[in-house]
Amino acid sequence: MPDKTLTDGTPATAVGTAPGTVPGASPRRWWILAVVAVAQLMVVLDATIVNIALPSAQRDLGFSDGNRQWIVTAYALAFASLLLLGGRIADLFGRRTAFLVGVVGFAAASALGGAAGGFGMLVTARALQGVFGALLAPAALSLLNTTFTDPRERARAFSVYGAIAGAGGAVGLLLGGLLTDALDWRWTLYVNVVIAVVAFAGGWILLGKHRDAAGSKLDVPGTVLVASGLFTLVYGFSNAETHAWGSPLTWGFLLAGGVLLAAFAWWQTRAAHPLMPLRILLDRDRAASFVTVLITGAGMFGVFLFLTYYLQLNLGFSPTRTGAAFLPMVGALMVTAQLGTTVLVPRLGPKTVLPLGFAVATAGMAWLTGIGTGSHYVSAVLPQLVVIGVGLGLVMPPAMQLATGNVAAEDAGVASATVNAMQQVGGSIGTALLNTLAASAATDYLTGHDATSPAVRAQATIESYTTAFWWSAGLFAAGAVIAFLLFRPGVPRQDTHAEPVVHM
Repeated sequence: MPDKTLTDGTPATAVGTAPGTVPGASPRRWWILAVVAVAQLMVVLDATIVNIALPSAQRDLGFSDGNRQWIVTAYALAFASLLLLGGRIADLFGRRTAFLVGVVGFAAASALGGAAGGFGMLVTARALQGVFGALLAPAALSLLNTTFTDPRERARAFSVYGAIAGAGGAVGLLLGGLLTDALDWRWTLYVNVVIAVVAFAGGWILLGKHRDAAGSKLDVPGTVLVASGLFTLVYGFSNAETHAWGSPLTWGFLLAGGVLLAAFAWWQTRAAHPLMPLRILLDRDRAASFVTVLITGAGMFGVFLFLTYYLQLNLGFSPTRTGAAFLPMVGALMVTAQLGTTVLVPRLGPKTVLPLGFAVATAGMAWLTGIGTGSHYVSAVLPQLVVIGVGLGLVMPPAMQLATGNVAAEDAGVASATVNAMQQVGGSIGTALLNTLAASAATDYLTGHDATSPAVRAQATIESYTTAFWWSAGLFAAGAVIAFLLFRPGVPRQDTHAEPVVHM
C-alpha cells in the first residue's frame, strides 16, 4: 500500500509521534507559516510603504498632485477587484502554484515600478502588483487553513498572520521611511524583490502540490460580475476623495458597483460551479467575521493616514521617526493577537472578545482626539496607540481565523479571498469617508477664522485630524454593536479540520 500524504505533500509515514507533536500534522508546518508570513507582509506593507515615498517620487518623475492618488489607487483597484478570482484559481489549480506565481509576479511588478522612468510606467507597475497580490494573498491565507490541522495550533498560526495583516501598514510606514531616508524612493519597491526571493525559495521547498477543487470549473460570468462590481465600487469611493459625493463620478460608480455585486449574488445561486459558493456565507460566525474585517479596515485608516500627517507636518518627525512611532501599536497588537486567538476566544467565544476589542479600540481613538498643536508624542500619542493596538489585536486576528475556519478544503481559497476583499473594500470606504469629513472640518474651521494666519491653518489641520479620529471611533463603536449582535453565543464549535485531510 503506498504511503499516504497530507494536503501539503508531506508523507504521512514521515510524521513522527515525538512529544508535543500533533498526530498526522506536517512537521514543516511552522516553516510554512514563516514563508506565508513573509509573503503576506510583502503584500500588506505595499499598501502603505509607497505612501511615505510619494513626495520623493513626485519630485523625481514630475507628476501632478492630481495624479498622485493613482499611485495608491491603482494598487487597491486591481487588488480588490481580482481577489475572488485569485482565491478560486488557488482552489482550482493548486495553492502552491498560485502562491509561487503570485510571488514571482509581484516581485517583477515591483522591479518594474522601481525602474519607472515616468508616471505611466509607475502606475502600470502598481496595478500589476495588485493583480499578482490578488493571486498571492488568498493562496497564502488558505495555506494556513489547510496546513494547520489542530485547532489550537491553527489559532496560534492565525494570531501571527492576523498580527501581520493588522500591523503591516505600520511596518510599511517604518520601512518606507527608512528606505527613503537612507537610499531612495525606488527602494520602497525594490525591497519586494529581496522579500520575494525568500518567500519563493521557502514555498518551492516546503509546499506540496495538491488541488482541492480540481474537478470544478471556473465561473466566468461570476468572475466578470464580481471583478467589475468590486472595481467600480472601489473606484467610486476613490473618486469621493477628488470629487464631491454628489458627483456622478462618485455616486454613479457606487450605484453601478452595488448593482453588479447584486447581480453576482443572484448568479451564484444559479451557477453550476459558483465562484463563491453561498455555503461560505451561511455560517453565522463566518458572515459576522467578514463584516468585522470590513469595519476594521475602514476604521484603521484613520490611525495610519492622519496620524502620519500629524507626526510629520505638526510634530516635525522624519519619515523614519514617523514609522518608528507606530511600533508600540504593532507590539501591542501582536501580543493581544496571540492572547485573543489562543486563549480568550476558545474560552469566552467571539461574541464576548470581539466586541470587547472594538470597545477598547474605540476608547483609544476617542482618547487620540486630544492632540493639539503643542502636544507631545509621549503623552498625547504613545499611550493612545498602545490602547488602539490592544483593541485591534483582539479583533482582526480572531476574525480572520473565524472567517476561514470550518470551511471545506475546496473552498479555502475563495473564503480567504473574501476576507482580503473585505479588508480592501473597508480601507477604500475609510479612505473616501474620512478624507472627505476631514477636509470639510478644516474648511469649516477656516471659514470663521483668519485663513492667512499660520497658527489658524495649523489648528485647522488639527480639526481635520480629530474629526477623522472621532469618525474612526464611531466606526469601531458600531463594530462593537454589530459584532455583539451577529456572532453566535458560546465558544466556536470544533474545527472540521481538526482531523487531517489524507489522500491515498
